[in-house]
Amino acid sequence: MPKVGMKPIRKQQLIEATLASIDEFGLYHTTITTISKKAGLSSGIINHYFGGKQQLIEATVRHLLDKLNHVLVEKTAGQTLSPVERLNLIVESNFSVFQRSEPATKAWLSFWEQSLHVPELARLQHINNQRLLSNLRFSFRQLMPKDQAIEAAQATAAMIDGFWLRSALSQESNPDFVASERLCKQFIAKLIC
Repeated sequence: MPKVGMKPIRKQQLIEATLASIDEFGLYHTTITTISKKAGLSSGIINHYFGGKQQLIEATVRHLLDKLNHVLVEKTAGQTLSPVERLNLIVESNFSVFQRSEPATKAWLSFWEQSLHVPELARLQHINNQRLLSNLRFSFRQLMPKDQAIEAAQATAAMIDGFWLRSALSQESNPDFVASERLCKQFIAKLIC
């Protein structure tokens, strides 16, 4: 009989093991066996908690999305922020230490590729895109007319995604992530001048 309260602990172990497996082997070579070995658990537990590898992969994407959202919520909670401060915190959240870690970058890159083929991953990516655009539009809308705010949000989202991708693929990713965050903030400053 499983111990009470073990389910969320085991699920989190499996998600972290999935990130570690993707980091080491890539998504294509990540299997139920590689994940269960990384987690130190039997391979049957993946089916027990998730129903299979694909559902675990989807749970891992949701974990990445939750981490991204949590950083922004944590940075903005209980504060009265100007629109510019909020825009800068959105940028910082996308370039947080976790989001630029090797396991997260490799997982994001793998998931983006798979989202072209797997409808559930495409749906999660769409949610991620819409959340970023919505957060940006909300702040830009306080600074400019609606049409301009929509365009500013789209351009800023493209800058964030583009700079993040370039940094993730760079040989010197950590300094590039720092520079990319700074350049995105400078881009926002120019938009609102």
